[in-house]
Amino acid sequence: MKNMIKGAAILSLAGLITRILGFLYRIYMTNAMGVECVGLYQLILPVYTLAWSLSCAGFTTAISKLVAQEKAKKEFGNMSRILKQSLFISVAIGIFLSIILYFGAQNFSALFFRDTRTILSLKILAFSFPFMAAGSCIRGYFFGMQQSLIPAISQVLEQLIHMGVIYFFIDRINREHACALAITGILLGEFFSFVYVYFAYKNFSEKFKKYRPSINFFASLSLIISMTIPLSANKVTASALSALENILIPQRLVYSGYSFENAISIYGKVTAMAMPLIYFPSVFLTSLSISLVPEVSQAYIIKNHKQINSTISKAILFTSIIGLGAAIFFTTFSYEIGMYIYRQNISHILKLLGFMCPMLYLQIVLSGILNGLGRQLFIFKNNLFASFINLFFIYFIIPYRGIDAFIIGWFISLIISCLLDLHMVTKSISINLKFDELILKPFLAMLFAGFITKLVSAQFLAMSNIFGLFLLAIFFGIIYIFSIIMVGCISVSELKNLLRLKI
Repeated sequence: MKNMIKGAAILSLAGLITRILGFLYRIYMTNAMGVECVGLYQLILPVYTLAWSLSCAGFTTAISKLVAQEKAKKEFGNMSRILKQSLFISVAIGIFLSIILYFGAQNFSALFFRDTRTILSLKILAFSFPFMAAGSCIRGYFFGMQQSLIPAISQVLEQLIHMGVIYFFIDRINREHACALAITGILLGEFFSFVYVYFAYKNFSEKFKKYRPSINFFASLSLIISMTIPLSANKVTASALSALENILIPQRLVYSGYSFENAISIYGKVTAMAMPLIYFPSVFLTSLSISLVPEVSQAYIIKNHKQINSTISKAILFTSIIGLGAAIFFTTFSYEIGMYIYRQNISHILKLLGFMCPMLYLQIVLSGILNGLGRQLFIFKNNLFASFINLFFIYFIIPYRGIDAFIIGWFISLIISCLLDLHMVTKSISINLKFDELILKPFLAMLFAGFITKLVSAQFLAMSNIFGLFLLAIFFGIIYIFSIIMVGCISVSELKNLLRLKI
């Protein structure tokens, strides 16, 4: 488990840096481009996510799991064969998608976005797909080897390039091309990230060249395809439905009485402002979820049930602690967070989304556990069911309740999805999840920390700027950690071991 925690910690640090940079990027981009242009940018991002799902999402997880299994069996020659075959298929799909999007950009823009400003952005985005596919596959190899530093550095590099493109060129172009410039940042970020991980792989894999594969070409291909198809189907369906949701939300908001411009602005506030905030504390859990796949997979294949139980219990405990802490902070200080970071009142939206943090974060970690247990088909069915709930609320309820309907539908789908995920985990392996340890104690610590922070918040918020909010968040974190120790949720020795990566 030490390797898993170390890998998660490295990815978390990179994720933390990336998200801090991302916040600065979002704030600067919103001010430089305007809320409407940011809304257009958010409309195009699901196309990027869908292409990622089609070309490489399933391959990344499959490579990570298969490489971890071959490493556990010391079949080092098989790892290279698995990666090379996966790379060929993934990049071929990426090139195919690039051709479709580039030559069909005008039709896609007219059919789905109904805004000609998206045509140039779609054409630029098309060139990024092959680099995205190749880079993702190589990162999957490093995840499987539990070498997280290379993917972590590539992640930060990619974000820095995104930011650099906007920062250096936004003042030199017309406002109507601002969205295309942001997409250019994505293209360049994917290209240089791929170049970095490729040369890192060439250097790292040199020591394994002497090993020959013990499985033939077709056996390896069969392993890859059998695992990639359900994973890709899950990611593709989820991305396609998410893209449909994002396209429908502004359109259904128009039916509730907003102009199309105002609908795009509201959509931008939810997806470009509020959502990045609530996802920010999940940086460790997202990294943990990635690290859980090879960790659980290796323990599961050698039938080390004690290690699996310990890993899953600790993962859910950390999720509960972070999720409940985020929930109380976002709901208590929703107005100040929106005003000091974006200079916009997103209090109502942020408060509603804040309540979702525990379930949202739990779903991230449970997905990693289930992928490690080989339950890809179940994840696919569960995500499909959750998406249909979201679509129902978007299409039928938004015209009457506005953007609240989308958030409420998402919350309901998360609750159902997490309950089904937990049932499948306990059904797959014999595990005893203790309610008081995993939920009740963190909940009591959350209430105490929230109460104390609220009492002294005026001292920090009197500064009326983002620095005061930052100090308030640090104060809350210190009190929350103290509260967690006091209620017996985690001991001082366990905390020290965690900080020293000795779990």
